[in-house]
Amino acid sequence: MPISAVPRDTEALRLFITYASAIAGALPLATAEMQRLAACHVHDLLAAIVRAGRDGRSIAEGRGIAAARLCAIMRDIEAHISDGDLTIAKIARRHRITPRYVHKLFENDGLTFSSFVLGQRLSRAHRMLSDPGVADRNIGTVAFAVGFGDLSYFNRTFRRRYGVTPREVRESSAAPASPRTASAPGLSPPS
Repeated sequence: MPISAVPRDTEALRLFITYASAIAGALPLATAEMQRLAACHVHDLLAAIVRAGRDGRSIAEGRGIAAARLCAIMRDIEAHISDGDLTIAKIARRHRITPRYVHKLFENDGLTFSSFVLGQRLSRAHRMLSDPGVADRNIGTVAFAVGFGDLSYFNRTFRRRYGVTPREVRESSAAPASPRTASAPGLSPPS
């Protein structure tokens, strides 16, 4: 059988590259099950790239391609999280799929689109508030920078998620460590 090159604009190839780079960024995979699942997805994506038989293609569509699509969508969301009007319709358009299919991908992973977006925004806000390098930004600026349009909603959801207010996170990251917390356990600081 002659070998032929895979065109660069092949969707399965793009999904494979996105998925493989996400796996590489997460290495080492924590459990044997995650390793097996990642290997299975890679196998499915490779089968889709070389256009395996019809049966192989349908298996690949069910597992590997769906996982790779979700991974690509999640990375897209992370890249555009500061977009205040990030919608499922925009994401679906960028990935050339329907909004319903985006919902289905998240549902199959036990998530929802909106909960994932909210979680990403809160996580980025927490990192920013904990970073002394951006201490000059006020809390409202941080909230708007990560895509929140309503400061009171941001404060409410942040507190619900982390059990502390954004201000408390900011203050705890700005407070210098006391000698006692900086010393090893069981040792007292020099007198």
